[in-house]
Amino acid sequence: MDTDPKQPDFSTLAVRAGHRRTGEGEHAEAIFTTSSFVFQSAAEAAARFSGDRPGNVYSRFTNPTVAAFQDRLAALEGGESCVATASGMSAILAICMSQLKSGDHIVASSSLFGSTVSLFNTYLQRFGVQISYVALGDYDAWEQACTAHTRMLFLETPSNPLTELADIQILSALARRKDLLLVVDNCFCTPALQRPLALGADIVVHSATKFLDGQGRCVGGAVVGDRKRVGQDLFGFLRTAGPSLSPFNAWVFLKGLETLEIRMQAHCRSALGLAQWLVQQPLIAHVYYPGLADHPQHALARRQQSGFGGIVSFDLDGGREAAWDLIDHCRLLSITANLGDTKSTITHPATTTHGRMTQAERDQAGIGEGLVRISVGLESLADIQADLEHGVRH
Repeated sequence: MDTDPKQPDFSTLAVRAGHRRTGEGEHAEAIFTTSSFVFQSAAEAAARFSGDRPGNVYSRFTNPTVAAFQDRLAALEGGESCVATASGMSAILAICMSQLKSGDHIVASSSLFGSTVSLFNTYLQRFGVQISYVALGDYDAWEQACTAHTRMLFLETPSNPLTELADIQILSALARRKDLLLVVDNCFCTPALQRPLALGADIVVHSATKFLDGQGRCVGGAVVGDRKRVGQDLFGFLRTAGPSLSPFNAWVFLKGLETLEIRMQAHCRSALGLAQWLVQQPLIAHVYYPGLADHPQHALARRQQSGFGGIVSFDLDGGREAAWDLIDHCRLLSITANLGDTKSTITHPATTTHGRMTQAERDQAGIGEGLVRISVGLESLADIQADLEHGVRH
């Protein structure tokens, strides 16, 4: 009896999924830098525009290079549909605009990226969407915050920058009981380390700018989920509102996905080594990394992820002055708020990534003045350690 062929492994999907060769027979994926597409007849144009016939229409919402990236990322995340966007923040906006209406309510983690908090508090509330924030790992608080108007649970796991984790399966069970959407920002782990859809999430969001690209070259975002919510509803918002990913950026991200698995493994190895070294430094008060045995969710990270990630944060005694002094005396690490690069980066979250939050919001998120975040790149671990040692001991 015939059996279905084996589903390709992650590494194979990362290299092959979504690639449809043209008549030219190219081996690498083509970049379709065109704004529009030509039809064979007026009737074909009408059928394409109406959706009665599949095919490319206009690169704001249909482009073969963008489609290849979308199909590949959907395969890696285990989703039915993916919609790529111009940035990670536009991906989050697209989720909210396509899934929510005035009067709806979001329960969100208090440990969110600063721009996500600004989007929720400054803009969504202006249009009648209310938001409640709860501690990421307090599952009773998540349930108690839900109201008759709650429509969505939104979280990052691990969180930025303290690498806190939430049990996706517990929140998925809550979402099912209350008929809510569970949205997970998977930026820090990527599907190479964590697949939220397989754990019960409804929608996964990415800043492709980060680890998916992996070399700090382009800005983009993506949303992965089912055919209805993402493939129809969110795609409809993209088609009309136009927060579109460029074909060139999509091609860059396609090539980034090819090396995603091996890059994430390398980031994880070096980040763990760096975290273990930082714990031994006398001027560092606390190190935040899920791979450390004393991390509050270390056991959950071992169960829910296949690796601990490439982000390490730590508190310095001496507050902002000490943090800035260390950062300013690093000679190798790049002072930039981006992350997920082959080059290690260092930043002070309280005055950069989370600087637009109020002091009360930063306090609730646990982001102090002495906190420093490092995105561990692919340089020699010994060189990264030597650079930080120079910063600490200069």
